[in-house]
Amino acid sequence: MKKEMRKEILHHRGMLSEGEILEKSKSIFHRLKNFLPYKEAQNVMVYIDFRSEVKTDGIVQDLIAGHKKAIVPICVPKTREMILSHLKNPAKELAEGTFGVFEPKEEYIRSVDASEIDLVIVPGVAFDRKGYRIGYGGGYYDRFFEKLSKRIPTVALAFDLQIVEAVPAESFDQAVDYIITESELIECK
Repeated sequence: MKKEMRKEILHHRGMLSEGEILEKSKSIFHRLKNFLPYKEAQNVMVYIDFRSEVKTDGIVQDLIAGHKKAIVPICVPKTREMILSHLKNPAKELAEGTFGVFEPKEEYIRSVDASEIDLVIVPGVAFDRKGYRIGYGGGYYDRFFEKLSKRIPTVALAFDLQIVEAVPAESFDQAVDYIITESELIECK
């Protein structure tokens, strides 16, 4: 069920033109900037966008320009865990890493403890209004959420077409608190 849903949503998301992705991402970024947990956060964990995901380079630049910490995940396939690293200069510090996603080069890894984070911006393929998500199948974020304090808000960025009626959730699946799309802010809890 999850596999079919993942495939279908990725197909639809992949049909978006570069222009549509940029336009919709701009609307999502505008909503995020007005989102109180984002405004108040000093240390924000944010993914580096990949393929047809909601673009995050504007968010990273906004955090750096606002003298906030942009914290990016580095996937470790062997343990299926994520290392968190403080990103200061994306143009200089990022290189293609695991799964083709850009990650900090080894010499620029500045480890950050999960307890320092004020807000987590989450990627994904499909989401329902309860906050359950389908990711890419590695379970990296579910494992990460288990260690994360429940008081730290999690917000997923998604296009409207990624919102589905219901995600088949399993006991280990962790829901996000909010979802921001180009047309709405969804409070999941």
